[in-house]
Amino acid sequence: MFDRFYVCMAYYLFACEWHSGQNSPEYRIFGRLHNLDFKPSPMLSRRSLSDNGRCILAGLIRKARHGESVGR
Repeated sequence: MFDRFYVCMAYYLFACEWHSGQNSPEYRIFGRLHNLDFKPSPMLSRRSLSDNGRCILAGLIRKARHGESVGR
């Protein structure tokens, strides 16, 4: 089961690593997370993710590498 918080953390880290500027689809993720009132910890990193968070992040990266848009 995926907790909403794990999903938000994974999407935040994905957007940090993969956006290509403010006009990129990946950058829009920050706006959606803001609307959910998600405030990441300054200590948030790949290392701090749970197993579920790592799985979600890996799926997002896999999609991005295959050219699928994740930020729309």
